[in-house]
Amino acid sequence: MPKARVRASWQLDAASARALAQAAHGDPFAVLGPHDTIDGRVVRACLPGATKVEVLRHDGSVMGLLEPGEEHGLFENLIRDSAPYRLRITWPDAVQETEDPYAFGPLLGDIDLHLFNEGRHFGLAHCLGAQPMQIDGVNGVRFAVWAPNASRVGVVGDFNSWDRRRHPMRLRHPAGVWELFIPHVTSGSRYKYDIRGPGGAEMPWKADPVARQTEAPPNTASIVPLPDRHHWHDQRWMRERAQRQAADAPIAIYEVHLGSWLGPDRDGAENSHWDFAVRRLVPYLVETGFTHVELLPVTEHPFGGSWGYQPVALFAPTARYGPPQGLSRFVDALHAAGIGIILDWVPAHFPTDAHGLARFDGTALYEHLDPREGLHRDWNTYVYNFGRREVQGFLIASALYWLEHFHVDGLRVDAVASMLYRDYSRRTGEWIPNVHGGRENLEAIGFLRHLNAVVAERCPGAIVIAEESTAWPGVSRPISSGGLGFSYKWNMGWMHDTLRYMEKEPIHRQYHHHDMTFGLLYAFSENFILPLSHDEVVYGKRSLIGKMPGDRWQRFANLRAYFGFMWGHPGKKLLFMGGEFAQEREWNHDRPLDWDLIGVPEHAGIQRLVGDLNRLYAREPALHRRDCEGSGFAWTVGDDGSNSVFAFLRFAAEQQPVLVVSNMTPVPREHYRIGVPHGGPWHEILNTDSGYYGGSNVGNSGKVAASAIGAHGQPYSLELVLPPLATIFLRHEG
Repeated sequence: MPKARVRASWQLDAASARALAQAAHGDPFAVLGPHDTIDGRVVRACLPGATKVEVLRHDGSVMGLLEPGEEHGLFENLIRDSAPYRLRITWPDAVQETEDPYAFGPLLGDIDLHLFNEGRHFGLAHCLGAQPMQIDGVNGVRFAVWAPNASRVGVVGDFNSWDRRRHPMRLRHPAGVWELFIPHVTSGSRYKYDIRGPGGAEMPWKADPVARQTEAPPNTASIVPLPDRHHWHDQRWMRERAQRQAADAPIAIYEVHLGSWLGPDRDGAENSHWDFAVRRLVPYLVETGFTHVELLPVTEHPFGGSWGYQPVALFAPTARYGPPQGLSRFVDALHAAGIGIILDWVPAHFPTDAHGLARFDGTALYEHLDPREGLHRDWNTYVYNFGRREVQGFLIASALYWLEHFHVDGLRVDAVASMLYRDYSRRTGEWIPNVHGGRENLEAIGFLRHLNAVVAERCPGAIVIAEESTAWPGVSRPISSGGLGFSYKWNMGWMHDTLRYMEKEPIHRQYHHHDMTFGLLYAFSENFILPLSHDEVVYGKRSLIGKMPGDRWQRFANLRAYFGFMWGHPGKKLLFMGGEFAQEREWNHDRPLDWDLIGVPEHAGIQRLVGDLNRLYAREPALHRRDCEGSGFAWTVGDDGSNSVFAFLRFAAEQQPVLVVSNMTPVPREHYRIGVPHGGPWHEILNTDSGYYGGSNVGNSGKVAASAIGAHGQPYSLELVLPPLATIFLRHEG
C-alpha cells in the first residue's frame, strides 16, 4: 500500500484547502497571503490554472518557489525572508507579476464602517464599490460591498478570467462589509460579486449596488469607473441657482426621455447621446424658452421598456447614453445656457432581476421579506426597507451623488404616494398596519424627511420634487412645521381634471365647468408644478392633440387654448416632449419624435406658441412671482359655465397685473365685459388665436381701455372680444 502523505505543520489543512478550491472559504485572509508559523513565514496563494508561482523581492530577485498543494490551484511554501514581496505567476500563455492581494491589511476605516451602519455615510459612491486607488505605492482597485448575511463573497471579473476561486474577500465585522484590494486592476475592467448566502447557498453573480459605471444592457456587469476629470465652468450658475429655482421664480420644465427625443445621431458626429444632447437639445431648449429640462431616470436599468423607473444601479448613469463623463459635459452645457436640469429618481422600489439588489446576500437585505410589505404587486418589484438605517443611507447617498458629483439641480422623486401608505394598491389582508395600527408608512415618511433635510443642508439651491397623487398634507411644507420638506409637488389632480374637461366636446363643457376651477380650491396648499407628463401620452391615452375634440382646426385651437390656460394658471409648468409641437401619435420609447411635423403649419404654430408662452411667463412677474401664494390670484369670471369662459387676474407686488381669459367654445364672444382693478389701457400681450400660431386672428387689436363700469367686484371693466377656443393675456399699463 502507498504511504500516506505526511502534512507539514505549516501546510494548510485539508478542509480549508478544499474550501478554497470550491470557492467556499469565508475567511481567506486567515489562510492566504503571508502567515507566521512556528516553522517560519509561509506564503499561500490560490491561483487555479497557474503552472508556477515564484516569490520575488521588490528588486526582482527570487525569494522562493511556492509548491502546488494537494488541492488544485493552491500554492504554498515557507519563505523565510520577511521582506515585502511580489508574486511571479506563470500561466499557460503568459507570465504575470503582481503584489499579493492578501498581503494588505484592512482597508476601510472604522469611521467609514460606523457611519455606514448608522445610515449617515453619504459619500458611499467613494467608499463602497470599485475605487481605483494607490495603497503602499501600488496601483489597483479597492472593492467593497455590503452583504452581512453572506457566508462568503468574492470578486470576479476580466482581471481573473471570471474565476470565482481567485479573489475571495475579507469580512469586516460587525459592519457586514466585504473588502479586497486587487493590485493592477485598471479602470474599464468589468466585474461582479460572487456571493454565497447563509449556509453556503450559491447565488447568481451580483452587479455592484454602488457601481458608478455599468455595461450597456442587456449585459449586466459593473465597470471599474474611469476617472471623471471634468473641469466645471458653472460657478456663476451654482451661485445663482437658489434664486432661479425659488418659489417666486419662473420654472418651465421640458420633460425628456433622452433615448427617444431624437433617436440615434443621424449625422454620426457624436460618440454618445450626451454629446448629441449638448449639440442639439441644449440649443432647442434655449429656442423654446424652457428654464429646465427633466430627464426620465438615467440610472442604469435592465429593461428599456420601464423607461428607467425600474433601476438596478442607483449611482450609475445608463450606459445606453455613453460614459458617465458625458453627463457632466451635458450638465455644464445646460448651465452655460442658463438652463437647469432635474433627474427623475426612484427610491420607492427596485426590480427583481437576479443580478440586482433582490435577495442580495441570500436574504431580504434591501427589501422587506414579507410580501405584504416588500412586494409591489402592480409593478412586480421589491419595496425598499426604509426602516433599515443602511438602506436609508444608501438611498440618500445616491441622491447626493447626482446632486454633488454631476451638479444636477434637482430630483423628482417618483411614486411618493406608494411610499407614504402601507395599503397603497393593496386589498384588505394584503398589508400590515404600522405600530399604531394605521396605514401610514412611518419609516418611509422618516426617510423622506431625512432625505430632504440632508439635501437642503448639503446642496444649497437644489430642489426635490414629489410625484405625489394623494391629498397627503404638507408635502412641500417645512419639516419643522410637520411637512415632508419637498420643494415642490406635482399637481396630479389639476392634470387629470383639466384633461378630462378638454376631452369633452365644447357643447358639453358647461356641465363640467368645475373640472377647470376645482384646482383653485387647493392651488396654494402646496408649492405646485402643473404637469403634462409622459404618463398622459402612453398606453392608449392618446397624445395631447389626440385628446382634443372636433375637426382639425378645432383640435389645434383647443390645445392652444389649453396651453394658454395652463401657462396663466398659478403653478410652475412641465410639458413632456412632443407636446410642444402637438405630436399626433402616442409616445413610443423605441421611436424618435416625429420632428417632420414641424414643417406642417399647424404644428409649427403650436411650437411657436409654447416658446412665446415660456418667454411671457418668464418676462411677466405677475405670472410667476406668486405662483405659490393665494395673493397672486383672483377670479374675475369663474362661474360662467354656460359660456365656458374663465377669467382671472395674476398679481405681483409693485408690478402690473395680468388678466387671463379663456373661451373654451368655438363661438367668438363680442362685448364680453370683465371686471378689472384699474382703469386705462390694457394691452393684449398674447392671443392663442393669433394667425402666427395657426388661429383665426380674432382679438382686440392689441389694446382695450378699461371704463369706470364696475363688474365682478372690480371698480373698472373691459369690454372684450373673446376669440373662439382661445386664451388671451392682457396687461395693465398704468
